[in-house]
Amino acid sequence: MTTGRPELEAADSDSVSDARRPTAHIPVLVNAVLAALAPRDNAVYVDATFGAGGYSVALLGAARCRVFGIDRDPEAVRRGRELAGPMGGRLTIIEGRFGEMVRLLAPLTVGPIAGITFDLGVSSTQLDTPERGFSFRFDGPLDMRMSGEVPSAADLIASLSERELRALIREFGEERFAGRVARAITAARDRRPIRRTMELAEIVRAAVPKSEPGQDPATRTFQALRIAVNDELGELDRGLVAAEQLLMQGGRLTVVSFHSLEDRRVKRFLQKRGERAPQTSRHRPDQVRGPAPSFKLLGRRPVRPDPAEIARNPRARAARLRAAERTTATAWPAGSASPDRHRKGRSA
Repeated sequence: MTTGRPELEAADSDSVSDARRPTAHIPVLVNAVLAALAPRDNAVYVDATFGAGGYSVALLGAARCRVFGIDRDPEAVRRGRELAGPMGGRLTIIEGRFGEMVRLLAPLTVGPIAGITFDLGVSSTQLDTPERGFSFRFDGPLDMRMSGEVPSAADLIASLSERELRALIREFGEERFAGRVARAITAARDRRPIRRTMELAEIVRAAVPKSEPGQDPATRTFQALRIAVNDELGELDRGLVAAEQLLMQGGRLTVVSFHSLEDRRVKRFLQKRGERAPQTSRHRPDQVRGPAPSFKLLGRRPVRPDPAEIARNPRARAARLRAAERTTATAWPAGSASPDRHRKGRSA
């Protein structure tokens, strides 16, 4: 990432043309994830974003291990339980948010957790199902919910003021024409409610005077609404803290992200917990000793897909993987050194 703006041509961006779109789910950077997690026999792993199960299947194929898959999407849970049937008890599917994985795993006989993996954003299956309302390529209800307990995107558009819409689209979509888009949306909804994906997409396209080559003008607004509907950044913050609490000494964490908002939070979280806190000294007696580093970073820069993987799966184009290993230190106190609020800037 060199521009401080999200690479919205990625897997969860809905901007790859139909002709190049893969017909089945292809897990992104799966070989790099396996290399970082180093799965071994009799160990326990958590696939915190189960989705279509690509990482879980890869882990189970790499070692005689056990995997707990977590997803808040009821459809993903249903498919996962069908997949778990032939696995001989090695795959367990749990319905819920990964930010609550400490609570979700507590009643189960899990044992020490050797690895946790996250694959952030919306899945290929969700994007390619018009009824879910994630995509501007298909006409469908303006929904965007990963699970049904929160207001839909249509509800959000109907309830927010123009100022609130502008702030949301600017912050979560990094859309430089957020003001124009918000004005166009509020003017259109004053005439009639906006309830369909294609209806919203046409409103946004008419409001955005130009966009990046190969990118639909509606991309950033759709991303912003989806992130807000599902509280994706707040969920990521909670998930990272939960992973820190659950991983055993030497356990590995891998996070695959697809845009700068996610990657920046992961980067800052691991940097803060990988840095040694200030030490007291006779020269600076007011300095207070802080928590010991709880993670050791596995590489200073994220791993990106090579050209061959991008050719096989265009949705992998903007993916980046960050990985870390749990140290012997206890988890940091709740609320300490939490990820920074989103701000513009470069991301390695």
